[in-house]
Amino acid sequence: MNYDIIIIGGGPSGLMAAIAASEHGARTLLIDKGDRLGRKLGISGGGRCNVTNAGDINEIIRHIPGNGRFLHSAFAHFDNYAIMRFFEQLGIALKEEDRGRMFPVSDKAKTVVDALVNQVRRQGVETLVNRPVAEVLYDDDQVAGVRLKDGQTISAQRVIIATGGKSVPKTGSPVCT
Repeated sequence: MNYDIIIIGGGPSGLMAAIAASEHGARTLLIDKGDRLGRKLGISGGGRCNVTNAGDINEIIRHIPGNGRFLHSAFAHFDNYAIMRFFEQLGIALKEEDRGRMFPVSDKAKTVVDALVNQVRRQGVETLVNRPVAEVLYDDDQVAGVRLKDGQTISAQRVIIATGGKSVPKTGSPVCT
């Protein structure tokens, strides 16, 4: 198979990247090493999933540990209000809690996971789970695709690595050493 874009990682970043890529007509493949997409997202926010914050961008950035100023450029393209509109367009009613934190009215992270996974499917993104990627392949300094740990090679013009952090070992994230 040949894809325009392969996305490695089926968490929130990978799901959002797959939605954005397929919205723009890219033939997209989303690969995750785990048994289901959005696994870590499903336990975020104590199982409730804080999707964003309704506060002022500068105030949000001020509370990012370290130097959150790097987020200004991202927020210039897709800010917290765009995030809220995005989820509401997926049918997720949101509510504001203390300090501007936004949660699904259902109080269930599963609501967010299901909405993202369903949108990926509606947009025709192909998915592979239980398929760890061994390496990104290159041809003359250009991305050529990926090789899975089982030896299968999949071609693509672009690869996005959205594998997230190593924070929750029980979800398949290795522990930092």
